[in-house]
Amino acid sequence: MSVCEILSVGTEILLGDILNTNSKYLSVQLAKLGISVLRHTTVGDNPERLAAALKTALERSDIVIATGGLGPTADDITRDVCCEVMGFEMTTDNRIAEKIKGYFNSKGLEMPETNLRQALVPVGGDVFENNHGTAPGLGLKKDGKCVVMLPGPPYEMAPMYHESVVDYLREYSDGAIVSHTVRTMGIGESAMAEICADLLNNENPTVAPYAKKGEALLRITAKGETEEEAEKLCTPVIDEVCKRLGNYVYGIDSESIEQRVVELLKEKNLKIATAESCTAGYIPKRITDIAGASSVFDFGAITYSNEMKHKILGVREETLASHGAVSEQTAREMAAGIRRVSGADIGISVTGIAGPGSDGTNKPVGLCFIALDAEDCNIFEKIETGKNDREYNRYVTASRALNLARVYIEGKEK
Repeated sequence: MSVCEILSVGTEILLGDILNTNSKYLSVQLAKLGISVLRHTTVGDNPERLAAALKTALERSDIVIATGGLGPTADDITRDVCCEVMGFEMTTDNRIAEKIKGYFNSKGLEMPETNLRQALVPVGGDVFENNHGTAPGLGLKKDGKCVVMLPGPPYEMAPMYHESVVDYLREYSDGAIVSHTVRTMGIGESAMAEICADLLNNENPTVAPYAKKGEALLRITAKGETEEEAEKLCTPVIDEVCKRLGNYVYGIDSESIEQRVVELLKEKNLKIATAESCTAGYIPKRITDIAGASSVFDFGAITYSNEMKHKILGVREETLASHGAVSEQTAREMAAGIRRVSGADIGISVTGIAGPGSDGTNKPVGLCFIALDAEDCNIFEKIETGKNDREYNRYVTASRALNLARVYIEGKEK
């Protein structure tokens, strides 16, 4: 089985100035070829450190894919270092040089002479066309080892990988690896793992739990001679996981809870409205991050003060006086109020203490109440995160509010 290491080159990655999405993308794509990625390594724009990282990677992997450092400036060192380590001389490719000149001419720009560095290619190596930029990709194969160099910008790297590199790496393919993620909310990672404990011992497919902010996930990964065979291995395990976890499951390979909620609202031709205190617009922000959300969301209200809760949403003054803003009763009336004001099918409300300080009562930071109001019900959920982390509390509370909507809609469906 061929193994691969992804080598990301760029001091800007180490400094945190840019987010490295290339490694994630390539790992997913390589799995489809049955090539296992064992390590992600990041190294800055330093020739000695890059050479050392590449040599180490070649000692433990059959394939190294390097991204970044193919530009025209002095700190773009990937091409030179990789060719030196692999023992390839370089020469100028006049066809590529003319293509680079044409790229600048087509944009009405004068080409800096330094850009011709990008026309240097390895003698006896392979060149991958760049149809979205100037730097070509390069491939080196020697003594059973393979080094692939791709440009750093994702909009150049991803097309080049699909157009050229997939076939270039085909000889290293050993079947196919398929992964699916079962996403849950409302259950912790340890409880989820306990319910599926026996499945975690599987070898093919493997089942692995992990946690994200406010949710727990199970990844099912199978390897087969073909992608279809790997899928067949995954399917019964996914079905069993969903059967055991039941209503906690909100999606298979879904990108987010908000995506699932918008999908359900569209399917059922329903509209939702939101009333928020501590999350301050987080819920509609996440709903409207999904394309086409305008067909299911018209209106949201942020009512931080008791006065606005009463004036806009109709929360009774006696409710606020008797139970406080952070209470089940207030949340229920906020949800009913926003549904009445907006005319939506579903009203969702949130009130709580995000932190870092409390609200002057003895109620703990991280205590939140969520309510849902619809024609056939008015329900609520109490959350206590136990964290003194304002951002975490707001995000998780918004997630749970969206999940309450999901559970309600799916319940109607059943």
